[in-house]
Amino acid sequence: MSAARPGGRQLLLLRHGKAYRTQTLEDYQRPLKDKGKRGAQRMGVWLLRNDLVPDYIITSPAERALTTAEKACKVMAHGTAGIVEEPRLYQADRSGILDVLAGLPPQCQRVMLVGHNPSLEQILQHLVPAGDLPADVRLAPASLAQLQMPRDWSALTPACASLLQLTHARELPKKFPYPTAHSTELRDRPAYYYTQSSVIPYRLADGRLEILITGSSKMKHWVVPKGIKEPGLSPRASAAKEAHEEAGVEGVVEPQAIGSYQYEKWGSVCTVDVFPMAVTRQIPEHQWRERHRRRQWVSPEQAADQLRQPELAAMVAALTRKLAVPFQDDSA
Repeated sequence: MSAARPGGRQLLLLRHGKAYRTQTLEDYQRPLKDKGKRGAQRMGVWLLRNDLVPDYIITSPAERALTTAEKACKVMAHGTAGIVEEPRLYQADRSGILDVLAGLPPQCQRVMLVGHNPSLEQILQHLVPAGDLPADVRLAPASLAQLQMPRDWSALTPACASLLQLTHARELPKKFPYPTAHSTELRDRPAYYYTQSSVIPYRLADGRLEILITGSSKMKHWVVPKGIKEPGLSPRASAAKEAHEEAGVEGVVEPQAIGSYQYEKWGSVCTVDVFPMAVTRQIPEHQWRERHRRRQWVSPEQAADQLRQPELAAMVAALTRKLAVPFQDDSA
C-alpha cells in the first residue's frame, strides 16, 4: 500500500451487514440478520478503539444500509441524529458515488459512507491505484475500507487515494468491551444495551387512573414500553421514544424515575430506569407501526396483576399514591 498523503482527508467505505433475502419484501426493505447487526456493531467498536470516529456519516436509505449505519453509530456513542440519508447511494454506480462525494460539505475531514456492492468495490478500485489493492479485493458484508483522500472532495481523479486498511467484521472479536471501548471485560452485546429506560403510561379517565399495557414483542405476556437507552438521548427522552414506538402514545415524561429494577439478559445484568408518563395523545391504530403488539387501558390493580416484572407492581402503586388516586391491592 502506498504512503498516506499528508494533510488529506479520510473516507471510510462501509458495506452494509448481512441481510435477509426474501421474496416477500422489496430489495429496498430487506432487513439485517442478527449476524449483520452484530457485524455493524463490531465495526463501530473497532472504529472507536482506533480513534476513527467519523465526523460525517452518509448512507443509502435502504433498510439494510441505514440499520448498519445506525448500529455502528450507536456503538460509537455518536447517536443517529446526524446520519444523512442519500437516496442516490441506493443502486448507485461509480459515477453516482463520485457525485455524492463531490457534494460533501467542504469541512468534512473523515467521512463514513455506508452503501452496497458492486458500487463500493467499483469506487474503491477507481480511487486506489491497482497496485495498492489486494488481488482478490472484496468488500464482504460489514467490511470497511479506510482511504486517505485528497483535500478536495470535488476533484477525485482515478488513483488519487491511498488504501490505509481493509477490515472485515468477521475477523473482529465476537464479544464487546464493557463498560468502555478500551475495557477488558467482555459481554455478549455492546455496552449501551445494559442500560435501559421504561415508562408507565397513564391517564385519568373520569377521575380514575388507568395504565396502558401492551403485548410483548413475541406476544407472550403484558408489558409497559421498555428498551435500550439510545446513545445520544437522555434516559427520559429514550423512554419517550419507546412509548411512541411500542405503545403508540405521546405525552409528558416526568423528570425523575419512579424506580428501577434489574434483570438478566445477554450474559449479564440490565438495569432499567422507569419513568411515569402522562399520556396526551394516542396514535390512531392504523398509524401505529407496532400495532401487532396490541394495547389496552387497565386499572392499576389489573396492571399490577398482569405485568410480568414484579417490581413494576410496586411502582404502579407508588404512582397511584403520588397522584392521590386510591389503589386497591388485591394480592393481599
